[in-house]
Amino acid sequence: MSKTIIFIQAEGNSGITEAGITIPATVRDLHEVFKTHGIDFEGFEVFIDEAEAPVPHDAKDTVEGLKHGSRVHLTRCKKIKVTVHYMDRTIERAFAPGNRVRTVKQWAVREFKLNPTDAGEHVLQLCNSTTQPPTDTALAELVSGHSCDICFDLVPEKRVEG
Repeated sequence: MSKTIIFIQAEGNSGITEAGITIPATVRDLHEVFKTHGIDFEGFEVFIDEAEAPVPHDAKDTVEGLKHGSRVHLTRCKKIKVTVHYMDRTIERAFAPGNRVRTVKQWAVREFKLNPTDAGEHVLQLCNSTTQPPTDTALAELVSGHSCDICFDLVPEKRVEG
């Protein structure tokens, strides 16, 4: 057993909470960490990093995939429906809440069959905005309210040339 650091990202809380936990950890251990840091976890699903399935609800179960530096996501969404627009085409797919923007972009590039040069010159931008989230942003951080949907436009990256 060894103590390690995890990073908790809870829906409705801005920022990241750094916490210590002993590995291997049970669901009960993880809940105790949430309580210690004043994080409400009732009614939320817990995902470790980019795992497709949430942590089980049985307090005695071991939390699989938890390691040093893991991002622990608390969200109401079991899946997040992602829509991506590119030119006159639209694609949709459900992703786990811990998946990151870069994963969505990689998927969109494959689906739209962009060549590597064009792909490198495009970024994902939230629909009806100018916000281009960093590629390491978890999808759970981008949902708002009780919505489990995100819409992106795949747009050319703005470059300053001089």
